[in-house]
Amino acid sequence: MIEIFALFVLPMVFAETLDTPYSPIITDKPVYSWTDKIRMKIIAPSWNANRHAVDSIGDTDEHPIKISTREHTLGPYRFTETDFNSGIFTAEVILTGFLHDVDGDGKFDTMPRTMGSGPTSGFLETDRDSAVTISFEFADGLILTESVPIRWNIATIDFSEEWYSEDSALITVVEPDLNLNPKVLNHISVRVTSDSDVAGIEMDAIETSEDSGVFVGNVTFTQDRATGGTILYAVPGDYIHAQYDDHTLPEPYSTSESLSVKDTARLDSKAPLSRVTNSEIRFTDSFERPLTEFSVASQIQIVGTITNKQEVSQQFVYILQIKDESGTTVSLSWIGGEATAHQSLDVSQSWMPENSGTYKIETFAWSSLAEPSPLSLPLSASLVVR
Repeated sequence: MIEIFALFVLPMVFAETLDTPYSPIITDKPVYSWTDKIRMKIIAPSWNANRHAVDSIGDTDEHPIKISTREHTLGPYRFTETDFNSGIFTAEVILTGFLHDVDGDGKFDTMPRTMGSGPTSGFLETDRDSAVTISFEFADGLILTESVPIRWNIATIDFSEEWYSEDSALITVVEPDLNLNPKVLNHISVRVTSDSDVAGIEMDAIETSEDSGVFVGNVTFTQDRATGGTILYAVPGDYIHAQYDDHTLPEPYSTSESLSVKDTARLDSKAPLSRVTNSEIRFTDSFERPLTEFSVASQIQIVGTITNKQEVSQQFVYILQIKDESGTTVSLSWIGGEATAHQSLDVSQSWMPENSGTYKIETFAWSSLAEPSPLSLPLSASLVVR
């Protein structure tokens, strides 16, 4: 018997069909800023050539991976498998922006460059409003692509609280565009002032992590006029102002424009609704004699008392609102003034009812009409006119 042996050489078998290849390209964010780190992933099981080794793809001219902006390109760029036999390939690229002064000091703060071959050595220049495209020649004549936009952002700034009774405050600036180096903790400058120190201080805010774009700083309040660093002169009753100047604004702003973003808090020894006591109202005639019965067309004096519970003077507006049984406001009036530390003041307003019925009297103590801030809880009382 003659035995015949035949050797067949089979081509690589793709798990995907070429019409609908299963090799999604995934990025870790849907939108990037101009100096972000881009983490990329390609799921390509058919390119797992050696199940006992960590494979690479993209760094050949035959089946390259290219990473491009509108004017600059990296490639062929190498992606490496996450583990033996995983079929998942990853790489990173750091965007390097373009020459730009990000803090208004007249000096460029960026170092744009395009270089590297992967998987983590790449740097890629980009404009303010652009896009990054990752392309993978999955098979001859078949190129898979994925694009993500690049945008500048308008920064935000916030105090952690609306008011402080403690001796320090936390300020947070969200500014992805100032994550200039995603490998280190970046710093930005924040101006902090008070009503008592309008010159204020320049506070250093530090990024919370190497790639967060979120910056925080603590300012400490002192009643000693020697300030500097993170120490600000402020006394109870002062408003505290934080300002960050954003020089990386999206369209339609131009690259030469800037915008100051601001937030305000208050330093106080009392909680906002405990600064003033708004006492229960009472009703009198024009000779300050108490009234218990009320009639149409008779004049009523509505008297309240406010007490400043603070160690400092307090501007106030005392508001009186009267509503009828249907909830319609029939009278609205106010009195403004200033109460010194621990001072009590009677505030009186007159009203002459035109119709009988049950009325709701409401009183409010606010800091002002222009910038209303409640100083105490509102009070209400009922009054029956016969």
